Amino acid sequence: MTTPCIEDYALLGDCRSAALVSKDGSVDWFCVPRFDSGAVFAAILGDVENGRWKIAPSGPDATAHRAYRPGTMVLETEWTTPQGRARVVDFMPVGGAGPALVRMVEGIEGEVTFDLDLVMRFDYGLTVPWVRTVDDTTMTATSGATMLSLRCNVEMKNVNMHSRARFAVRPGKEQVFCLAYQISWEPLADPFDPLKALDDTAGFWRDFAGRCPRVDGWTELVERSLLTLKALTFAPTGGMVAAPTTSLPETIGGGRNWDYRYCWLRDSSMMLMAFLELGYLDEAVKWRDWLLRAIAGDPAQTQIMYGVAGERITVEWEADWLAGFRDSRPVRIGNAAADQLQLDVYGEVAEMLNMAREGGLKSHDEAENLIETFLPYLERSWHLPDDGIWETRSERQHYVHSKVMCWVAFDRGSRQKEAPPEKRAHWREVARRIHAEVCKKGFDKAENTFVQSYGSKAVDASLLQIALTGFLPADDPRVAGTVAAIERHLMPDGLVMRYDATATDDGVSTDEEGTFLICTFWLIDTYVLMGRREDARRLFDRVSALVNDVGLLAEEYDTKTGRMLGNFPQAFSHVGLILSALNLSRDEAPVDKRACAEPETQEA
Repeated sequence: MTTPCIEDYALLGDCRSAALVSKDGSVDWFCVPRFDSGAVFAAILGDVENGRWKIAPSGPDATAHRAYRPGTMVLETEWTTPQGRARVVDFMPVGGAGPALVRMVEGIEGEVTFDLDLVMRFDYGLTVPWVRTVDDTTMTATSGATMLSLRCNVEMKNVNMHSRARFAVRPGKEQVFCLAYQISWEPLADPFDPLKALDDTAGFWRDFAGRCPRVDGWTELVERSLLTLKALTFAPTGGMVAAPTTSLPETIGGGRNWDYRYCWLRDSSMMLMAFLELGYLDEAVKWRDWLLRAIAGDPAQTQIMYGVAGERITVEWEADWLAGFRDSRPVRIGNAAADQLQLDVYGEVAEMLNMAREGGLKSHDEAENLIETFLPYLERSWHLPDDGIWETRSERQHYVHSKVMCWVAFDRGSRQKEAPPEKRAHWREVARRIHAEVCKKGFDKAENTFVQSYGSKAVDASLLQIALTGFLPADDPRVAGTVAAIERHLMPDGLVMRYDATATDDGVSTDEEGTFLICTFWLIDTYVLMGRREDARRLFDRVSALVNDVGLLAEEYDTKTGRMLGNFPQAFSHVGLILSALNLSRDEAPVDKRACAEPETQEA
């Protein structure tokens, strides 16, 4: 098996789980019943024997062109062969009893012969299930609590623990394959109507996308990003995963391979911002309610990430039977960063609750009380070193970004009109003290730039949040100096790295890594605030052109190889694209609403 590149995949989703299908017609990743459940297809992190479902024309001379149906997550791949043309329609039905994959093969011209290879391997490619034939159109695969059922009218043959078939389609003829999940001890579920499921699913996505406003010349890009964010939302709870995959590497062959199938407070907060700015208040309400359930209780026990239903994440382990994407080990399941101290998340949450209130969401007593609950804890903790936004696994530092976001928490709290005046005044004073310390200890006068952490000489792309949050106005010389330092040190190929990985001990590796796409979008937003609109538009045109053939972005981009890196598709990247497009398309950019700190909280 030749492993496709990360950008060769397209996303299928039903707002509960997700699958990735490559350009060659192979579904190489599929978790059931949730985003963070075990994979039943894991070939993307290993090989064919770790599970996949391929449907593609027989022979070597087939070419493919694919696209989503406009305004949907329904993928169409048109295959052209010397014998004719055919179309494969892939989707995951929305609202069914459990996650399912439907693959429809339709003849267009001539006669095209297809090969099907279904390799079911549960538990992230480890377990070979018990496969049995129920009747002429149904087979099942069972292991433990998991069962998959395949329904089709094609004869399947078992060969070396693969289920295989060969069939042909002509104009007016199609073959339909429905692979559905259910709990193994329940009676086999009745089949569903795939054509009705297709109509219902396409209608669901079109209704959602139809509410997207026009955004200059970038409406199509914004709409696709918005659909991707919706597909990464767990519908039953409103939780939003950072990505639907684990361990797609930040460096090919390296060790920065992380499980992103969880709900980060930081990422989810920024996703909420995108929904609010585009007028999707229902999604914003569901996220806010998820947040209130997830972090209820002692603020000292708040995690930076949770399961899609709000569960606490406590375990990280390695699937050592998987070789990793292009031999990038280890493959990690779970994420130990959940136990880290990342003080910036309190600022992210305060920012989003403030924006939700200003964006028209109905007030919620628990939301109003939340800031008052965690600010006393943060007042005792903001001066501590932490693990930072990039979740390093080395010694804790006094990261400037973390301190800035602590300032955000108190600044936004001081604007909470429902709070007693004396509390608001006290929070303004705490914000003033934090601001003064950051300006004193986090700024290098000799280099005229803020630095990654107190006492450091390194710069960090997260420092762009200094202007974006209103910690300092965009026309402050210290902001200009920081932007200039980032341009000098973190943009060797015109896109922004998060930091110099080769000179930073993150506790994992000092290998080079790709440019972080969200950081490039932050720079675009900062350019807008600085009045550098031509620079912003030029950079946006470059980074937005990196989307793959179906409009998706990973976490990182390697400018040397022209390849995507990191988990895919990445919510952070699509949020950045949406907000930057909005910033460039409006006279008053959305970030201007954040960059309006009260004067008494700022120190010269």
